[in-house]
Amino acid sequence: MDWQALTLSLKLAAVTLVVLLPVGLWLGRWLAYQRFKGKALVEALVVLPLVLPPTVLGYYLLVSLGGASPLGRWTSEVFGVQLTFNFLGLVIASVVFNIPFMVQPIQRAFEAIPANLSEAAAVSGLNAWQTFVRVELPLAWPGVLSAAVLTFVHTLGEFGVVLMMGGSIPGETKTIAIAIYDRVQAFDLRGADQMALLLLVFSLSAVAASYFATARLVHRR
Repeated sequence: MDWQALTLSLKLAAVTLVVLLPVGLWLGRWLAYQRFKGKALVEALVVLPLVLPPTVLGYYLLVSLGGASPLGRWTSEVFGVQLTFNFLGLVIASVVFNIPFMVQPIQRAFEAIPANLSEAAAVSGLNAWQTFVRVELPLAWPGVLSAAVLTFVHTLGEFGVVLMMGGSIPGETKTIAIAIYDRVQAFDLRGADQMALLLLVFSLSAVAASYFATARLVHRR
């Protein structure tokens, strides 16, 4: 068992969740409530990482943010920060790749809230923030919970896009998925079995717990 790779993957999943959750809440709610020209294009861009091959997405991120790119050179010269082949590169790749897993469930959850509830809250004197916290968010919470669990679990299994952006540097960019691949390449099937089984059990348990919690929340209503 490569505990270093597992720890790195858990850290990456936690950071990705912390970064993406507020963005997903804002973007999902905005897409649910707003009607404007070009909305279909925005929604298509949100879904794109879901249908695009991970290696293709990773390639374009590498070209756009690598040391040879204008942005990559600027951050390196001004801040001394490289955007690729380090943990920051993994976070950037993971956030971009997980956008649809975070945004879509949240958008659908807000779309399911009847419009008259927000109108009633406004009539009752609640401002926009109070309406969001006291009315909308509790109703959308099952979708938010599902989005958070899917994003966390999906991050643990990312391979192509993180390999392109981070490589396989032990302790820095070598995640559990890459460690499994390396064990298979080395014909260490026993080691690969242990890590793959751990990911399988953890992912299944997390998703099942999410569905159970969501069902209880819906039943209480």
